[in-house]
Amino acid sequence: MLKIIVTGGAGFIGSHIVDKLVEEGYEVHIVDNMSAGKEGNINKKAIMHRVDIRDQQKLVTIFAGAEYVFHEAAMPQVQYSIENPIETNDVNVNGTLAVLEASRQAGVKRVIFASSSAIYGNQDIMPIREELGSTAIPLSPYGAQKYIGEIYCKLYSEIYNLETVCFRYFNVFGPRQSATGSYASVIPRFIDFKVKGEPLTVVGDGENKRDYIHVRDVAIANLKAMLSEKVGKGEVINLGAGESFSVNHIAKLIGGETSHIASRIEPKETLSLISKARELLDWEPTIGLLEGVRELKEINKI
Repeated sequence: MLKIIVTGGAGFIGSHIVDKLVEEGYEVHIVDNMSAGKEGNINKKAIMHRVDIRDQQKLVTIFAGAEYVFHEAAMPQVQYSIENPIETNDVNVNGTLAVLEASRQAGVKRVIFASSSAIYGNQDIMPIREELGSTAIPLSPYGAQKYIGEIYCKLYSEIYNLETVCFRYFNVFGPRQSATGSYASVIPRFIDFKVKGEPLTVVGDGENKRDYIHVRDVAIANLKAMLSEKVGKGEVINLGAGESFSVNHIAKLIGGETSHIASRIEPKETLSLISKARELLDWEPTIGLLEGVRELKEINKI
């Protein structure tokens, strides 16, 4: 069986990629220090390594004989990166560099990197094209850190012939997404409020719009990127649904009373152009926001 690595494989997105790979019959190894991962997310058919991605020497040993690496491990919270730029830089930049270097030393064929739409910042033209990344204007250390990760991926492809591809995730949602923490994503946070019978806390006026993409569609795109002959040179690819919805709209879908808190530093709108994913990966999103939220409400019995 082909050996494949998933960093952050006990986390939200990473665990769904692991499940898909296991389902396809691959030998899957998870690298996760469990700082954000959950025991319940670990696929029992995968091989678990409790290792920090910054420990490059351990990574080289684990990566030996692997063909592909999915790099999902990160500290992904925008607001947390604003409050803790040194810590998040260490994980998101130095950790990514350690993964790339370990992949090079271990003879890995391709690294698929989880980047973010946070690198775009506020853009005047919607939908957002990948080419705008050449003039990226991140509004947070997290966005800057992911952009640096993309640059390193491109350099490793050009200098060391390590195949790489970078996904700019928009707002990924779905089962297993954490609702804990002050800056959890809006959908699981609202679901949690609903379960507890509390008002849904809306940041600002609730008119900020986001492009929501389901985690299972993201997992499928990752597997397509692993095998596609059209990528591998550090390409950046948007992964979104191609439509955006306001926080107020999300609140209506989930239902219940709302309350408001002060606005934060964040883009007013994100909306992806996904033609590149269609062209290079033959990929289309299949699970819409309404269907995805309905599933989450059923899981949580609300």
